[in-house]
Amino acid sequence: MPIYLPSLNPAVAPLAWMLGSWVSEQDGQGEFPTISSFQYKEEAVISHVGQPMLNFTFCASNPDTGKPLHRECGFIRIKPGTNHVAFISAQNTGVVEIEEGEVQGEQLTISSHSISRISFAKEPHVQQICRIFRLTPDGKLEQTVSMATNTQPLAPHLRVTYRKASS
Repeated sequence: MPIYLPSLNPAVAPLAWMLGSWVSEQDGQGEFPTISSFQYKEEAVISHVGQPMLNFTFCASNPDTGKPLHRECGFIRIKPGTNHVAFISAQNTGVVEIEEGEVQGEQLTISSHSISRISFAKEPHVQQICRIFRLTPDGKLEQTVSMATNTQPLAPHLRVTYRKASS
């Protein structure tokens, strides 16, 4: 069977800087007012299949044991002819998010548009997410996430810097 290598759909060209396999350069940092700070390793794969969207997976693990932690997968779409972006994510915690925002150069800034969860998700429930992806001048990808729950206002939650493992 021949290997199909699709061309990047022009609609997602403004997001091409995100493409690749990325690994956390150092341990990511997690914090929130109701939990102890923590560290994690993360692999991110952002790819395409020629459609007008990117596909992504984020897989976090314990840096000491390698035990799987948070998992997230979904799609990044851009409204053709604009810089308006939608980030659609399903998580192993039972949360599904749609975040929307804008891409400006090599930075994507998005915030929650809607959040749904399974009926038996544990408290506190996430109410708001703000996320920034940024490509640094030295070619690293940074992700920062702020979060609000039904018991806490918006506060910093995650930050990680990835290095590119492959294109």
